[in-house]
Order: sequence, then structure tokens, then C-alpha cells
Amino acid sequence: MQAVLTIFLSVLRQLGSRFRSVFRSPALPADDLLNDPNYRRIFASVVVTHFGAQITMLALPLTAVTVLNASPSQMGFLMAAEIVPFVLLSLPAGVWLDRVRKLPVYVMGEIVFAATLMTVPIAAWTGYLSMTWLYAVGVVLGCVHVFAGSAAQIVLTQIVSRDRLVEAHSKNALAVSGSEIAGPGLAGALIKVLGAPVAIAFDAILIAGSVMLLRGIRVNETVAPAGSTNFMTQLREGIHFVARTRMLWTLALFVGCWQLLHHMASVVQILVATRELGMTAQAIGLCYVGMGVGTILASVYGKRVSEKFGPGPTIVAGIAVSAAGWLALAVAPVNVWGVVFFGFMLTCFSGGATLIFVNFLSLRQAVTPEPLLGRMTSTMRWLILIGAGPGALIGGYVGEHIGLRTSLALAGVGACVLTLFAWRSTVMMGTRSLPSQAVQQQP
Repeated sequence: MQAVLTIFLSVLRQLGSRFRSVFRSPALPADDLLNDPNYRRIFASVVVTHFGAQITMLALPLTAVTVLNASPSQMGFLMAAEIVPFVLLSLPAGVWLDRVRKLPVYVMGEIVFAATLMTVPIAAWTGYLSMTWLYAVGVVLGCVHVFAGSAAQIVLTQIVSRDRLVEAHSKNALAVSGSEIAGPGLAGALIKVLGAPVAIAFDAILIAGSVMLLRGIRVNETVAPAGSTNFMTQLREGIHFVARTRMLWTLALFVGCWQLLHHMASVVQILVATRELGMTAQAIGLCYVGMGVGTILASVYGKRVSEKFGPGPTIVAGIAVSAAGWLALAVAPVNVWGVVFFGFMLTCFSGGATLIFVNFLSLRQAVTPEPLLGRMTSTMRWLILIGAGPGALIGGYVGEHIGLRTSLALAGVGACVLTLFAWRSTVMMGTRSLPSQAVQQQP
């Protein structure tokens, strides 16, 4: 216990040192986004939150697999539980977000997220932990992602000008990569010494630190009066805006299909690692460092790729990269090379996902007028996650009744087909730069 606490405090000191150097460094170019005090707080919050997220991303499924002996189908239901709120609440959440200040929603969401995570170790200590409990936790976390996650994306557009959104998202992705490098190793150590449920408590503590950072942000925002327009009218306006903007619904189609395949693969990857490759929690944690490597490569070089080839083609490349990773793990041998293949899959996934989402988020925010940002964000998140729940259930069913590797193979082959269709799309391959101005809202 003392050794783990020493490691944890050491990592916190390193993070604090990194934040101080970022905040005070005189070497930053004059036009660097990190010179903006509001963006610095967003950047630091992203580092802290995602560092903790690396613990939960590993500890929560391992709690289900090792503590509760979950089946592949139960793992599918666990992942689907986080998706249900998106399907049910995303569209009305977008209307509501356009009527309120976003920063308080973001902050409150972080608080609820931390409190919900703390219930897992408490339930384990008191003997109440079950798959039903984890399903309930998944639903609450999904609700937080619907409201606070959408609010967080909009807050970034209130701080950063539209022409610098790719730069901002790239910096955020680079911040995430640092967490992905350091986080999994700590997660593996915590899980080995304390157990997966207790390790989740450390994530809750880190999120509390993120809340303190976010409370210092200052945003000037004008909110439309709640009664100025009928709720259903506003809801239809958001849906119609996405439907008539070809770039938005095309992006939703391809990224939504990718999400289905991603959840099909994700639901079985921990099971493949533990039950077929015989990997320990600590070994899995070390392999998750590969996610940081992939994110760093995509963050450092992704902006250059996007500038040279365009955001649309870069998204297509990201789909292809993730396909390579899923196919590799599907054929991984049961020896030391299998561990290498698992790490390679995580690198390909994180690199591909970074290429996809840095450009996806930047494009959709650049074409949307500010009064519609909440409804557009929630509508797009709803569209791209409609298939995520079925993808998780399909992956779990196929993994349980046919084979765990079969789910990975189907996801990999599906991503190859999706890459081919995206490559043939004039919208995807023809989008070579961010739109210079938002699409005008029609009455």
C-alpha cells in the first residue's frame, strides 16, 4: 500500500512540475495557444482528467472480468449501458445546452463523474458490487458524457478561434498522449496491489483536481432566453441544420460506422488479452502505453498531414490505421509476440482515433454558427453513437458464441470496407481545408 501511494504521489509531483513549466515557460512562441490563461487551464484539465481515465479505462473492465467473472455478453451490456444515454438524451440535451451557460455544466459533470466512480470501491468494500451495479454506473457516466461532454466541446470553441480549432484539438490530443504514457503503468501497479475496484478511487481524486482547474476559467457567453423559442422548434432546427449540411451528415455516416466497429472490437480486447493471451493486469497496463505512443505520433504529425492532404483524407487514413490494429490482434499468436500484437493494436487504435477525431471535431465546429453549437454537437454525437450500442452487443454475442478473435476480425474487415467507401466519397476526399466561415442558418 505504501509503495503504491509513493508511486502515485511521485506521478502527481511530475504532473505538477509539468504544469508549472507549461504555465511559466518563456520559450513559448508569442502566438502559442498556451499563452492564453483560459486555454492553459483547459489543457491542464485534459491532462489530469485523462491521466485518471487511463486508470478507469483499465480498472473498470478488469473489475468486471476478474472480480465478477463477466461473460463476453455481459461485457457487451456493460459497454452498451454507457451508450444508452446518448441515444435517449442527446437531442434534447443539445436544445437545453443552447439555453444555458456551458462551463457550469462542464464543471458539475466532472463532480458527478467523480462521485459515481467512488461508488465502485465502496460497493466492493461493502459486498454489494455486482454487474447490475456496474451497469448503473455505466448509465450515469453515459449521462455525464451526454451533457458535460458536449458542454466541454463547446467551451473550447468559446475560448479558441475557429481557425485554430485543429491546433487546439491537436494540443489536447498531445496532452492526452502524455497521460496515456504514464497512466497505464500506474494503473497496472494500483490494480496489482489494491485490486481493480480500489484503483478507480484514484481517478475520482484526480477528477476533483480537474474541477479546481476548470473553476478558474472565464468565459463571456450570451445565452438566449429560455422562452424565446419553443423547445420542439429548436430541436427541429438543430436536426434540420445537420440534415441539410452535406459535410455534417457525411461525417456522421462514416464516423458512426467506425464507432460501431470500434465498440465491436473494444468489448472483447481485454478478454482476448486475459483469457487467450494469458496477460496479467500489469502486463496489460504496460501495453496500454502503446495508446500514448499512437496518440503522440498522430498529434505531432497529424496536423502536418491534415495541412498537406486535408482534414477529410486524414479522417480516411485514421479509419485505415485502426483497421490494421484490429486485424493484427485477431491473428496474434499465444506467445510473447501476442503481447507485442496487443500493444500494436492499441497504438493503431489510438493513432487512428486521434486522426479521426481531431479533424472530425474541427470540421463540424467550423461549419456551425455559434447559436447552433449545442444542438449540432448533441445531434452529431447522437448520430455517430447510434451504432455503438449494437456494435458492443454484436461484439459480445459473436465473442461468446463464435470466438473472441472473430469479433476483432469482423471489426478489422469492416473498417477496411469502410475505408474503401470513404476513399470513394467526394466529400471526404474533397475536404482539403477547414471552412473559412460557418454555414449560414436558414430561417
